[in-house]
Amino acid sequence: MPRLNKTGLLAVLVAASSAFLLFQLYYYRQSSNGGNTSRQKDNQWEALRSVMAVARKLALPIFLADPTALSLIGQTGGSAGVGRGCSFLCTGRPVTAFAAIADHWKYDRQAVATAASQKGLEVEQVRGRDPRLLEEGAELSAAQIPLHFLFRSTHGHIVQVVLLYQRNGGYLWHAPLRLAPSADRRLAPPNALPYGRHAGAYRRPDLVLTMLDGLDVQVPRNSSHFLTLRSEADFIECRHKEARAFYQLYPEDGSVEAAEFRRAARSVLSVAARTLDSLNVPFWISSGTCLGWYRQCGFISYSRDVDVGVSIRHYRPDLATAFASAGLPLKHSFGRVEDSLELSFQSPGGGVKLDVFFFYQEESEGVSVVWNGGTQAKSGRKFKYVFPSFKLCWAELAGVRVRVPCTTLDYVRANYGHEAWSSPETAWDWKTSPANVMENGVWPRGDWGQVIQSY
Repeated sequence: MPRLNKTGLLAVLVAASSAFLLFQLYYYRQSSNGGNTSRQKDNQWEALRSVMAVARKLALPIFLADPTALSLIGQTGGSAGVGRGCSFLCTGRPVTAFAAIADHWKYDRQAVATAASQKGLEVEQVRGRDPRLLEEGAELSAAQIPLHFLFRSTHGHIVQVVLLYQRNGGYLWHAPLRLAPSADRRLAPPNALPYGRHAGAYRRPDLVLTMLDGLDVQVPRNSSHFLTLRSEADFIECRHKEARAFYQLYPEDGSVEAAEFRRAARSVLSVAARTLDSLNVPFWISSGTCLGWYRQCGFISYSRDVDVGVSIRHYRPDLATAFASAGLPLKHSFGRVEDSLELSFQSPGGGVKLDVFFFYQEESEGVSVVWNGGTQAKSGRKFKYVFPSFKLCWAELAGVRVRVPCTTLDYVRANYGHEAWSSPETAWDWKTSPANVMENGVWPRGDWGQVIQSY
């Protein structure tokens, strides 16, 4: 039997020892991480239980609005939430979010602070002016209302409670979160708070009481739908201060005719919003209606119509029937679905017209743009109005929840000029006045029967 080389033996022993030490280190780390994860979940669960106890004491009707937790519930239906351990609420994230519909809640700032302290929680109460009063011009007297609560446990877990208020348009609204300079920045870790980067607008959710991880929690009945609404919830407040400055320079038309137009325009917009929403057709206010919202928080009384935009991919052949059933019969149809479609509907009495412009997307010099068309009935001439691409945000006009391009100023400037949009222009010609208008050919005479129709 050959004798084992001492150097070889030593190498084998070193390798075996190293492998053993590495195994021990791996096992220790795994055990340590498991312990840390378990403690982290315990700490998070205790923080949630404490905040829910505070909410019960204050009679604050909170419900789970945390995106990560609701996503888990949507995937499993919450069926594991009655078992042992923290499966849904303890997501491992530094913040858990709840929301509360706060319109009828009795707010007491000191009571919130006291209840939180008794549970060992730090709390930051973020307040601001009530936008519903700002709409009425009461800027100086607008009351301060609670907007967000940030609770922090002794172990560092943060629970955000975002407060929702009903607005005139029948939707729920929350404010952006803006901490005061003196606020504890530990309560708002960058990019960790699920709500507050922007204001938001929501339909009122249908809530159900369920047990999650041993706690009785109100949750949206359809968590996936709620998360979809959240992804589309960004809201832009009307520029009330700038609107008042505009009316200082250009006083609002106080005539009976102007007042009647504003009333009728609001009615037409309300019907249009209900009708398009019922068909699940997203729309936004466009042209002069968008300009009026952005510039003066209202309708431009000399415009005499209401303008909305719809992406052509959301066109439905039953639109005209739906509007007619709602009391807005079709008056004009220009273009065709694949090119420059525009539908006009007439309000009762013929006072206000609703124009629905369909928008098309294309590449222009390597840049994505959108455009809508126009047709001159007597000549068949075609026109094209080009805008930079945009996303949609919620807004409110005359008590109606509507959408606007999120980059509203860019949209308005494209249509009305870089500076000209800021002052009234009554001598407006839709064929020549817009800053973004261009000739787009002529409809062949043989097509007029299909592309130029009056009813």
